[in-house]
Amino acid sequence: MSLVLTPLSNFPLIEPGDDLAELLIHSLEATDIQIADGDILVLAQKIVSKAEGRLVNLSTVEPSARANELGEITKKDARLLELILRESRAVLRTGLNTIIVEHRLGFICANAGIDHSNVRGPWGKEEDWVLLLPEDPDASARRLQEQIYAHSHIHIGVSIIDSHGRAWRNGTVGVTIGLAGVPGVVDMRGVPDLFGFRLRITQIGAADELAAAASLMMGQAAEGSPAVHVRGFPYALRNSTLTEIIRPKEQDLFR
Repeated sequence: MSLVLTPLSNFPLIEPGDDLAELLIHSLEATDIQIADGDILVLAQKIVSKAEGRLVNLSTVEPSARANELGEITKKDARLLELILRESRAVLRTGLNTIIVEHRLGFICANAGIDHSNVRGPWGKEEDWVLLLPEDPDASARRLQEQIYAHSHIHIGVSIIDSHGRAWRNGTVGVTIGLAGVPGVVDMRGVPDLFGFRLRITQIGAADELAAAASLMMGQAAEGSPAVHVRGFPYALRNSTLTEIIRPKEQDLFR
């Protein structure tokens, strides 16, 4: 069994309103890939957010008293902090140049996933533009899956990923924030190991393992490879949602 990840070539810079499904289909053709049942497309959240118009210019944001208070602590732009607050359920940790939140989608991350890098807007200063995560990444993934099926009549999975830091470890890794037709977690409990012992605890974060692999192919700077075709995923495709991946708060021993 082989797992093959192929970055899609000739992928354009995305602008708000672009038909992302159509661009993916064209890029698959340019990369000489004929999609097949069971394939997966892994997409950087940035292209999904841009296509959905999730750009915000900081000059249009009026910071609240809470944002100004956090600005004194973190030394971050209070306008950016206001957006972070709007995208979050709760602020968990703060420090110099650092704010860790529970995002409204349920996961823990820095800056509510709001990004400055590789972002430009139609007017004003480039440094004033930021990009928010998709409003509903699961729904975004489902739409793309359905649009590609309507074109090809092929059943594929779609995963939308972002780069997150991790508690206790340095460096960011790719993690899943939205998915359609891809198992978030594969439950191996009850499956025998090499010596016949039946596993009792093992649940594999399959979607996040794939996200990390695809993130290696995408790069983090100027590589320009925001979409990766995957063939040979070792688990059966099935419907799933982000909630499958997020540990319930009552079971979270690290918060």
